[in-house]
Amino acid sequence: MKILLAACNAKYIHSNLAVYNLKAYANQYKEHIILKEYTINQLKDDIMKDIYLEEPDVICVSCYIWNISFVKELMRDLHKIMPDVPIWAGGPEVSFDAQDFLRENPAFAGVMVGEGEETFLELVRYYAEGGAGEGKTLSGIRGIAFREGDEIRHNGWRDTMDLSTVPFAYQDLKEFQNRIIYYESSRGCPFSCSYCLSSVDKKLRFRDLELVKKELQFFLDHKVPQVKFVDRTFNCKHDHAMAIWTYIAEHDNGITNFHFEISADLLREEELSLMKTMRPGLIQLEIGVQSTNPDTIRAIHRTMDFGKLSAIVNRIHSFGNIHQHLDLIAGLPFEDYESFRRSFDDVYALRPQQLQLGFLKVLKGSHMKEMEAEYGIIHKEQEPYEVLSTNWLSYRDVLRLKMVENMVEVYYNSGQFENTLRTIEPLFADAFSLYEALGCFYEEKGYDTVSHSRMRRYEILLEFVRERLDERMDRPGQQEMEGTGQSHLCSWEQAADAMVHDLYLRENLKSRPSFGMDQKPYEKAVWEYRRRENVDRTSHIEVFRDGRVLLFDYTKRDPLMHNACVTEISL
Repeated sequence: MKILLAACNAKYIHSNLAVYNLKAYANQYKEHIILKEYTINQLKDDIMKDIYLEEPDVICVSCYIWNISFVKELMRDLHKIMPDVPIWAGGPEVSFDAQDFLRENPAFAGVMVGEGEETFLELVRYYAEGGAGEGKTLSGIRGIAFREGDEIRHNGWRDTMDLSTVPFAYQDLKEFQNRIIYYESSRGCPFSCSYCLSSVDKKLRFRDLELVKKELQFFLDHKVPQVKFVDRTFNCKHDHAMAIWTYIAEHDNGITNFHFEISADLLREEELSLMKTMRPGLIQLEIGVQSTNPDTIRAIHRTMDFGKLSAIVNRIHSFGNIHQHLDLIAGLPFEDYESFRRSFDDVYALRPQQLQLGFLKVLKGSHMKEMEAEYGIIHKEQEPYEVLSTNWLSYRDVLRLKMVENMVEVYYNSGQFENTLRTIEPLFADAFSLYEALGCFYEEKGYDTVSHSRMRRYEILLEFVRERLDERMDRPGQQEMEGTGQSHLCSWEQAADAMVHDLYLRENLKSRPSFGMDQKPYEKAVWEYRRRENVDRTSHIEVFRDGRVLLFDYTKRDPLMHNACVTEISL
């Protein structure tokens, strides 16, 4: 008996913790189980061939919002050539409407509903031994929906399990080379955010801390580059979070980075004091703000004190050692375009290393799904069920926000334009207006339909700045205001210098940007400085229009942004 556990991940760098947990939990039947990971970017024919040649007796496949259509089509064709092989689905995309899923997808024999480890073990036992527990039939397995003749039966959801009974999934790291390692120390969530499936599982459970420490040490010993905790709100239990953060701080190997999704306003002084002492890059924090509109926060049943959150984010930022990733969600109830602008500006002012502008996904099983009619939510039929419009946000508004999102990804989240953005922001009433205007500029020029090199992105931005400055100078009274010294607006030259600064922060360019100041008059002085101070030739020295001279040392880099160490010098 051969049972194939299959995962179709969104990208190669991802790994599917769920199927590894299933295999580990059913380890007593390990001779019957094989695990295969694919990606949705592979040809379906190649995956189908690989599964067919494995000659499995049973197929179990993991389903979630990024792969469900791909999986349904793949299994539909696979069933045609392997009609006697039962195909089981599991995961959030099939758990909440299991019976409807089976009616609409005849290729599948059944669905594992909800938490899967115990269910999978019993299912493996059923196929491997011809029986499942006392009933020795599928009817005796809790947590499944399945076909019985022409009928579809649902045995109900099983009770949640003790997380500490799940064996450690990572025994051999060879197959995880160049891939993200995911790890969970808790399941469930104490909060009730209406857009999130984690709020459905109110039974919050924690893995035994001694087990967690042992498993974290495994990652540390093997110098894994990054471990991403999938705990929905990692710091919801202070003692648990503090114990883990203390352990990784005390056992830091100088390499491994740990990623946590937290609620910043729950952090206590003890945790912040510890964070301040951590190696730069040891941890990174993802913080879901979602909105700063009080009506929206109440409507989505979210618990957040934005004033407290802001103070804590700013404090962590002052440490200079922790990467912070802040999230916003467009399309939430009571958030119109102008309200979202305010939310964006509120979060942007915190200057996180990453600002993710996401769009509401109306997930099966979530409270938001139940409220879609009341809120006038229209969303895509295909996964990931992304919002198209609401009572407060038109589709045209969504398109405008998509445009802003793209500009934020290119110019802010890339981390390649930090000095440039700070220089040109005074040209706009607020940060949102900058990205809004830049997005419009891209569309007007047709730049949004073309792929651009890094240097071209700078050239387009400089073209945009020039046009913006020209527009301001054409306005009545603007020239007089510029001449009074009352304006703090940047000049084209200042913008160009900021771009040169940003370019050389990342690398010693092989060819100079066209907008950089001519360096020939300074070549002799630079050469003499290098000789006198014994400066490595791999470093770069740049003279700017305002008279500053900066040395970019690429042998020393910022551990958070990987920028060169910069020192102001005198020639």
